[in-house]
Amino acid sequence: MTRRLATVFGASGFLGRHIVRRLTAEGYRVRAAGRDPENAQFLKPMGDVGQVVPWPADITRPETVAHAVEDAEVVINLVGILFERGARRFDRIHAEGAANVARAAAAAGAGHLVHLSAIGARDTHPAAYARTKAQGEAAVMEAFAQATILRPSVVFGPEDDFFNQFASIARLSPFLPVIGGSLAGGGGPKFQPVYVGDVAGAVMAALAQLSARGQVYELGGPTVYDFRQLMKLVMEQTGRKRLLLPLPMWLAELQAPILALLPKPLLTPDQVLLLGEDNVVSAGAKTFADLGIQPQAAEVILPTYLMRFRDNAWQGVQNA
Repeated sequence: MTRRLATVFGASGFLGRHIVRRLTAEGYRVRAAGRDPENAQFLKPMGDVGQVVPWPADITRPETVAHAVEDAEVVINLVGILFERGARRFDRIHAEGAANVARAAAAAGAGHLVHLSAIGARDTHPAAYARTKAQGEAAVMEAFAQATILRPSVVFGPEDDFFNQFASIARLSPFLPVIGGSLAGGGGPKFQPVYVGDVAGAVMAALAQLSARGQVYELGGPTVYDFRQLMKLVMEQTGRKRLLLPLPMWLAELQAPILALLPKPLLTPDQVLLLGEDNVVSAGAKTFADLGIQPQAAEVILPTYLMRFRDNAWQGVQNA
């Protein structure tokens, strides 16, 4: 029996690896498309021999995108960046790249396209990240009207850059920042963290359900937290007590240009603009519930990977 072919752009990323595993379990052949196929070699054991094929493609180069989607029944675009470096600009990746994938998928006759965006995407947002995400959504729908767009809040899981980063900071620093917080007790912007496995499940549900075509879903976990509560969650899960230091937006704005110079920025000016708004599911939006999924709580998942940041983590393993 000939297996269905799925092309996944950004397959080797944080979310991509979870989706590839789900696709192979469902019997798909997977083209793991990315700029450097070597980065996707680790995905091959997720399927049978030859079921996962690393594939060279750059979403900013239409000819490579067209080649990657040839004969694909399903196309999934997960590519996005959190900060700009060199030629990797928000508009090139989020808008032009998204358009390239959607046009190529339509031209190739793909049965379905799933596009990953983000909560807060709108063309009037002060942050370039959110504006270009909105531009990408518009380009996708123009080229492939039956595409499904998924907008997650902050995605967490074993390889995330959020909880892992702050848990690492808590190891060395006597305090944790409360970005957007105030001395008067304000906890900063609100988030609705969503487990990476649930987002992967939403992708699979979007592929399986005809009713998901042409729809936009906002994906948030079961609990809304402000920034202070998230930092408390980090301390609880790592067994550490740290001073929570408010970092008002005006001060974050001053520090961001310096922090943005780091190889992996802790904060950029554009991210400060993003943090000026809550990152939660909007009223009336289609959600996990519309896809038949009950998202898992952060308190259930975090212990499975933040335990390594505890001082007694290895002792507990040895005594088990």
